[in-house]
Amino acid sequence: MVPREEGGRYGPVVDLCQPCHSTVHLLLTNRELARRYNTVESLRGAEELQKYLHWVRRNRVERISNRRARRG
Repeated sequence: MVPREEGGRYGPVVDLCQPCHSTVHLLLTNRELARRYNTVESLRGAEELQKYLHWVRRNRVERISNRRARRG
């Protein structure tokens, strides 16, 4: 689970919903993801994500809006 930008083009990947994916990249840099949070377990334990993870566990993912702007 290393971002392509940091050399992870052919490594393992994890499926995330778009709101979770956007939040991970909002709160963590690609360098941090590659060096400190390159496993599911380490990412789940990231201090920067704890508030979001607590919140998202209490909500239905289908009702969480996508933060990305839609391109038209």
